[in-house]
Amino acid sequence: MNLKIIMFGDVSGKIGRRAVAKILPELKKKFDPDFVLANAENIAHGIGITEKTLAEMTGAGVDFFTSGDHVLDKREAIEILEKKEPILIRPANYPPKVPGSGARLLEIGTKKVLVINLLGRVFMKNQYDCPFRAADEILGEYKNENLSAIIVDFHAEATSEKNGLAQYLDGRASAVLGTHTHVGTDDWQILPGGTAYLTDIGMVGAKDSILGVKKEGIIKTFLTQISEAHEIPEEGACLVNAVYLEINPKTAKAVKIKKIREEVNI
Repeated sequence: MNLKIIMFGDVSGKIGRRAVAKILPELKKKFDPDFVLANAENIAHGIGITEKTLAEMTGAGVDFFTSGDHVLDKREAIEILEKKEPILIRPANYPPKVPGSGARLLEIGTKKVLVINLLGRVFMKNQYDCPFRAADEILGEYKNENLSAIIVDFHAEATSEKNGLAQYLDGRASAVLGTHTHVGTDDWQILPGGTAYLTDIGMVGAKDSILGVKKEGIIKTFLTQISEAHEIPEEGACLVNAVYLEINPKTAKAVKIKKIREEVNI
């Protein structure tokens, strides 16, 4: 039987956490996933991760978490990443000696699933190692494992870089799924080599917002060029963006990708 996976895009703040908790039972009933992933780098009021918010997400039914460029913005994340077998990974192409790991081998029943997290470099503020070479190194490290699936969360800004990595890993990864921009794209597909691809899953965050942030402050910053604090709405309509995958565990090739886009009131 195919391995079935749901992955949520960037979950933003309390409204995003509550939206996942509200909709996930319905999605589990509909898709019967073996495994649920989410990008958690924005779960603590829009920036970073805490023990409490991570526990809330696991309580809602998410099994494992990827992250991105804000993963270390709260010091608690370092303690989480340094745990033995944490349920959170950080991008693999951070500089050496950064706490945590950029990949994790998970056992789902009798199946082995490798989850990889990478950061893009184009248009990003900080300087990261090459995500293409980081992917090669990780795949080389696990080449002798009998893997049923390899899922890559590529947290990146540029659509070209995301597409480029997916093409580079086509046939070597089961799925390359983009996160970070909070804007979902409509280009889900299975590439010729059997890799499922989506440029950006999109966010789980407030609908009446700018990328999940209260719009008034963002607009004021555009008008004045003076930075305003980012405030996250805590109630109202919430967009839920996720992706559903089916992967043949014998070949580790994708056989289905479906975009999930729902709206719930919180």
